[in-house]
Amino acid sequence: MIRAPDDIASDPVRERLLQAALDSFLSDEYHKVTTRLIAEKAEANVSMIRYYFGNKEGLYEEMIRSTLEPLLKVLDGHLLDSADGFKDFLQMYYETMAKRPEFPKLILKVLALNQGPGRRFIQQLLERGRTRGTKKVQELKSAGQITLSLDPDIVRMAFVSLAMMPMLLKDIFEEQMGRPMDQAFLEKLAAFNGHLFATGLAPSRAE
Repeated sequence: MIRAPDDIASDPVRERLLQAALDSFLSDEYHKVTTRLIAEKAEANVSMIRYYFGNKEGLYEEMIRSTLEPLLKVLDGHLLDSADGFKDFLQMYYETMAKRPEFPKLILKVLALNQGPGRRFIQQLLERGRTRGTKKVQELKSAGQITLSLDPDIVRMAFVSLAMMPMLLKDIFEEQMGRPMDQAFLEKLAAFNGHLFATGLAPSRAE
């Protein structure tokens, strides 16, 4: 019996392999991580990696794609049709990363230290985000919702900073505050940062 793609995507063995891969690639260099090690961590047969992902590199790329793709798809939807939508997008990002708190560190490790084969792949995904983000900024400008003189790259960089830093330094912030950055905390943070960002984008009266 051949399963539909949706069935495969939600398979618990596949999910365990993705999580085990994330844990393994974060704790060690790419070339030192073996498919056998990942399979053992996931309590799965190594043949399942070939079945779902083809090979180690395919697993590595799917681990990154499956986490970032839902966020990139938002840029094609209607969530950001107004500047107020940035709050909801930030909340979505925080919730996504809270489920995989190691992920932002892995991205930084790949991009800053060039460890693993994922640098070009991640850059391709980020470039997709840049292209879609630029289009969304232009749409908001045309709708008169944000300042016309805003540089799309500056908008993107500011937004990425607000999104990534809380999750990248989550352990340190929690230790300093003496409390967890739980769902309630992240909702308040998303609301505040969303308002902060939307206020910075708002057109002046002169426009």
